[in-house]
Amino acid sequence: MSLFKKDKVALDMQSISTLISEGCIFDGNLKAPDFVRIDGQITGDVMVDEGLILGEKGSIQGNVVTKELVVYGTIIGDLQVTSLEIRSTGKITGEIRTQTLQVENGAVYNGGLSMTQNHKLAQSNQVSAKQKPTLIEV
Repeated sequence: MSLFKKDKVALDMQSISTLISEGCIFDGNLKAPDFVRIDGQITGDVMVDEGLILGEKGSIQGNVVTKELVVYGTIIGDLQVTSLEIRSTGKITGEIRTQTLQVENGAVYNGGLSMTQNHKLAQSNQVSAKQKPTLIEV
């Protein structure tokens, strides 16, 4: 994965601390400290400190906040991430705030996109509802 530093292990090679497997349905907010893989269905907000992989059969209806996100499945909600990869089977509907973005052919995205540089992300996270950043429609 070209998005990550060379000395860093790619997200899909990390040890997964939490797994929501295919067939599982989770209603409510999910918060996890490490790396998470979701192959089931989540209805609620997802906050993961390190990274999240959403498998092809996985879906999230809610907002997502994490450092690294790889999307093979479907998300309906807003994303606030440092690094985002939308794979060819991925589908996202919502606003995206990220530093880096990689999109494969075949991926579907509907919503607004706001990108910031590394040192500006922390400041932009504190923007109030009155001071929304300028969005670029994709």
